[in-house]
Amino acid sequence: MFTGIIEGLGTIRGIQPSGEGCKLAVDADFALAGTRLGDSIAVNGACLTAVALNGRSFTVDVSPETMARTTFGRMRAGDRVNLERALRLSDRLDGHLVSGHIDGMGSLADRKARSNAIIISFRVPRDLTRYMIPKGSVAVDGVSLTINAVTADGFEVSLIPLTARLTTVGMKAVGDAVNIETDMIGKYVERFVTGGKPKTAAGQDGVDIDFLARHGFL
Repeated sequence: MFTGIIEGLGTIRGIQPSGEGCKLAVDADFALAGTRLGDSIAVNGACLTAVALNGRSFTVDVSPETMARTTFGRMRAGDRVNLERALRLSDRLDGHLVSGHIDGMGSLADRKARSNAIIISFRVPRDLTRYMIPKGSVAVDGVSLTINAVTADGFEVSLIPLTARLTTVGMKAVGDAVNIETDMIGKYVERFVTGGKPKTAAGQDGVDIDFLARHGFL
């Protein structure tokens, strides 16, 4: 489990293809003191397991599923990445609950300066925006951000100067791809009220507006 508060940046040192997956070698900009083999490290928001450690460098295996859902298939040696080690129960939760399980990819659609902030719009698949609400949370390349506005196929966030400087999101240009993880609470609520069905049709089990009205909740 992570918070979306990036611990530091790193650089992709090497990529070794392995069938539909790969091994990534990463050099962190900060000391990895206390990190052990088998520990989880979020790389651009994706929870990966450290299989080798050497000072500030570590290696992770990336599975075919992760390759298919993330931007790792587009990465090159020298690319900068956001890094966060797993949350400890004694830590402050300064961002929001982030699982490190990427839902899909988005792309930066627009960015503009407004006073002391950078307003960035992202385009994402429509099946992701259903889990987004204004003033809710979203993880973009592992960075916990507050949603300003949501459309059918995108959302808008504000970056303060510190976030722009300390994460890769501030480095992104229009058209760049990013990893997206939506709020896990919304996904659990949807599954609970629909019984696991994407939408509740007439006559099916689940909770919808008609159900709530019939039972006196509305």
